[in-house]
Amino acid sequence: MGDLDDIHAWLDERLPLLLEEHEVPGVGWAVMQDDQVVDGAAGLLSKTTRVEATADSVFQIGSITKLWTSTLVMQLADEGTIDLDRPVRTYLTEFRLADEEAAEQITVRQLLNHTAGFEGDIFTDTGVGDDCLEKYVATLHDVPQLFPPGEQFSYNNAGYCVLGRLVEVLRGQPYDACLREHLIAPLGLTHTATGPYEAIMFRAAVGHVEMEPGAGYVPAPMWAMARSNAPAGSMLAMRPRDLVAFARMHLEDGRAADGTRVLAPGTAARMHDREVGLPELGLMGTSWGLGFERFDMPAGTIIGHDGTTIGQAAFLRMVPEAGLAIALLTNGGDAVSLYHDVVGHVLGELTELGLPPLPAPPAEPRRIDAERYVGTYSASVFDLTVSQDDDQRIWIEQIPKGAYKEMGGRAERTELVHYRDDMLIPVLADRGMYMPHAFVGDDGTGHALYLHLGRAVRRAGA
Repeated sequence: MGDLDDIHAWLDERLPLLLEEHEVPGVGWAVMQDDQVVDGAAGLLSKTTRVEATADSVFQIGSITKLWTSTLVMQLADEGTIDLDRPVRTYLTEFRLADEEAAEQITVRQLLNHTAGFEGDIFTDTGVGDDCLEKYVATLHDVPQLFPPGEQFSYNNAGYCVLGRLVEVLRGQPYDACLREHLIAPLGLTHTATGPYEAIMFRAAVGHVEMEPGAGYVPAPMWAMARSNAPAGSMLAMRPRDLVAFARMHLEDGRAADGTRVLAPGTAARMHDREVGLPELGLMGTSWGLGFERFDMPAGTIIGHDGTTIGQAAFLRMVPEAGLAIALLTNGGDAVSLYHDVVGHVLGELTELGLPPLPAPPAEPRRIDAERYVGTYSASVFDLTVSQDDDQRIWIEQIPKGAYKEMGGRAERTELVHYRDDMLIPVLADRGMYMPHAFVGDDGTGHALYLHLGRAVRRAGA
């Protein structure tokens, strides 16, 4: 078993080579074990300005923000202000969906554990004012219900925006102010930005994207997504050391480093516990808690969350039994492969756990009749059409629309092959990833009702 000094030396030596191998412009990292922290950085914050990354540089953490939002909600539960199993409407009377019956039933807990069941990839831009969340929630009145509340897991960005608005209403402050007063200040964080006007005060990373496959990574045309999605992960940026300070609070039963109590005793553990299982997607956890992604393995459990914004990718992993937290923040390239190299090494050196292997297509996939899977599955940001040709090859075509199209999403056609029962997998990797495609349920005619990619995409037609 190694120690933090060994980790620091290994990362200092290896990261420049790994960044080149995986085409990642820049990275910041921090590793905490018990009360000790080491951190560092490598590469560039922007390939245009050539500013170098440092340990104090801030990167967007994307959907890791959901852990901050869920923590704000659980503080309200600790105070007795909310009951997780009461309908959201009890506290947020403005909450409306296309399915009025579902909107009346959805509980705070179901928003926290992604089982609310309404379509979640809603990225409507409602401006940059402090009323943007209020306006955003008002736009959800025509969002469809995919399945009854509580039936299954489906990752839901919009649900976390609703939770952010819930916090605003009950605290009487904008979401950003709630973050500062109830988390950033109590944790003593010094390099955390709730938006671009704060981020620019630090060395801030710029995301990098490929405009065309194989063209190489260039700075993204915009720094952040809409402020209206801030509670889901569109804005929050920080240095890795600040992120592991947040993780430490969760590992130390809700206490900040100076002893300040941020969560009531036992609350953090309840947030980490299993609430709902997922299809075996490989690139996501095996189960979910109250905000936390969980990787359940025979040797133990890893918890945390990932985050992806425009050209930036972030990873937080925690091993409660080992008092360990790892933050890896990147700004482009094959971030998933870098994550596996770095986090896999750290876990192997400091714990008995390792990362589960990444899913990959079989060397000789068997041919199958894909009739159960063929059809179009539709969401607000894309249509996915599965087809099978005369040679029994299976294809999926993605047609972007809405916010995804506005952000530069491209039409793509990809071959899929058999992976396991009711699951297909791409032949070619996307940024180092082979995302398994799970086909779930039955539409009454023998066809799958959902294509599950972490979020359930409902069948729209044959």
